[in-house]
Amino acid sequence: MVDYTTVPVSMGVRARGRRSRTRRRWVSQRSCRAFFATTHRAPPRARAQTTIMAVKYADGVVLGADSRTSTGTYVANRASDKITPICENVWMCRSGSAADTQNVAAYVSRLAQEHAVSVSSAGADADEGIKCDVKLVANITQKIAYQNKDRLQAGMIIAGYDRKLGPQVYGIPLGGAMMENPFTVGGSGSAYIYGWCDDTFRENMSKEEAQAWVKRAISLAIARDASSGGVIRLVTIDATGVSRQMIQPIEQPLCDEELPAVKRS
Repeated sequence: MVDYTTVPVSMGVRARGRRSRTRRRWVSQRSCRAFFATTHRAPPRARAQTTIMAVKYADGVVLGADSRTSTGTYVANRASDKITPICENVWMCRSGSAADTQNVAAYVSRLAQEHAVSVSSAGADADEGIKCDVKLVANITQKIAYQNKDRLQAGMIIAGYDRKLGPQVYGIPLGGAMMENPFTVGGSGSAYIYGWCDDTFRENMSKEEAQAWVKRAISLAIARDASSGGVIRLVTIDATGVSRQMIQPIEQPLCDEELPAVKRS
């Protein structure tokens, strides 16, 4: 059997001289394997290099996200949905590897709903759906993220409303930590807006104020972050239920051409 991992350099070229006919230079197997390893790499994974956030207001929570999913430098999906329902009253914002976060969300949803049905803590009403404790869902997600921190590339936000503790927001970044905050921001666009969020956030905002605040923050991130874009999706959760909004790019409060000019000294 011919070993095709070794290829003669002089193939197809007429040898000149006696020594050229007797001595042939061969490419080593090691260099060929290195060539195949560098030229036949697996395609990059789809990643939600994104802007996600959630904020707690007086009577509920507002979750927001952009809709751009990238595969390397290629925009694989410009209208993806990064806000995933876990239970009727608990939702997840996802950033990082799209495959990892989708599987984590599906697994957490199944575990949380099974627990809610088994203990009948919130009931399984046919009209209202299955409702879960927000902190329970956050703890399950945190445990999965921490135990698989070397394999998962997933940053998540768990937010929702329950009768026991009211509105809650939990951030679960890469590595599996868990922090409860009045608001949290994640994804690649968070670096551009965290300072603005710290400066403009107010406790006990109204529902409309919280929605406008999240919309403004994500539009600012989209204007600066090349990995964020598309439409803005909002999910509002309170004691009355869940409502969703989608803001088209033309309706967003800030666009690239509207950014203030940089003053040069």
